[in-house]
Amino acid sequence: MNALIPVTIVTGFLGSGKTTLLSSLIKHKQDRRLALLINEFGEVAIDGALIRDELAHSPHVQIHDFPHGLIAYSDDEQFIPTLQAIAERRAQVDHVLIETSGLALPTAIMELLQTPELAESFILDATLAVVDTPLLLADEFEGNQTQPSPQEAVASLFEQQLEYADVVVLNKIDLLDEEALLRAETRIRERAPNVRFLELAYRAKLDIRLALGLRLHQSTLVTQQHRFTPLASMPNANTGVLDNQRLVDGHAHSGLANHNHGLATHKHFHEQDPGWLSFVLRSQDKQKPDVLKIALTEVAKAEPVLRIKGFIPTDHSENAILVQGVRTRIVISRTAAKTSVQNAEVVFIGYHLNRNKVAMRLSELTATQWQ
Repeated sequence: MNALIPVTIVTGFLGSGKTTLLSSLIKHKQDRRLALLINEFGEVAIDGALIRDELAHSPHVQIHDFPHGLIAYSDDEQFIPTLQAIAERRAQVDHVLIETSGLALPTAIMELLQTPELAESFILDATLAVVDTPLLLADEFEGNQTQPSPQEAVASLFEQQLEYADVVVLNKIDLLDEEALLRAETRIRERAPNVRFLELAYRAKLDIRLALGLRLHQSTLVTQQHRFTPLASMPNANTGVLDNQRLVDGHAHSGLANHNHGLATHKHFHEQDPGWLSFVLRSQDKQKPDVLKIALTEVAKAEPVLRIKGFIPTDHSENAILVQGVRTRIVISRTAAKTSVQNAEVVFIGYHLNRNKVAMRLSELTATQWQ
């Protein structure tokens, strides 16, 4: 019998930093041969393009894009055939990494991995939930009990992503002190007491040994109990890692035994609530980066926009500009790797978004035409 191929699922809410974290992991994959499945809630594969550009010279990485919806959900006819094709090339693949959309739960994948079509070839290694730590500390994932509302919808999905995670990765923590990290850890433990490990990602980097090969879902795994140790050491300024790794043993241990997620359903509330929307706005006009950044910030303030990402051509470079936004936090990288972009394309994701309002406001603020 062939050895089962381990699968790691990387989940996390919109803009948590999943793609950047994955890029770092893959760059430090050592001699592992990886298959990477990237799911985006939208018609343009921005994340897949970014990873392809960054890993252009990295051998032994197969990348598969899953745009247009939620990976492994009921209308996804691509997931099982893709994994079956990977299984047929098992001699070339040591590990499968799956990045879910920021609006998906990992349970859809977890369930399909247990079906007859896949169970003889794959086994779940672990599920990682990446968290935007500053947003967590700013109470942006707290519900307000008002139905329906963006805040309540965000809080519901965030809690479900944590519920099904084995590992929570606190990301975007570079400017946080020890007290803030302890508050973040406490909030995660209160919301998801069954999470087994808590990891710290400085500069969006995570030691690959803390992400792959964990074997948390093998029935033969001998689980060693650990006494829970709070975070108590800050990173070395030069390396970005804990000075005393053994203090938390690479993890903040919960002391829990191997647990069953209890996959009753993978129906994401997006299927029950049509308020979650994604659309692409395009412009044939050249954009001024500084003007565009201000315009996108104003649009995000006025409309329930939770995620913005896209590529913008300019007159100043043959390379496109990368636009990334999490709520009103907009970042424009003036030297994106992707080239030959003829028209601007920006993906907007949010709750009860009005495409016409966003297009009209963006056109007004940039003095260019967006549609």
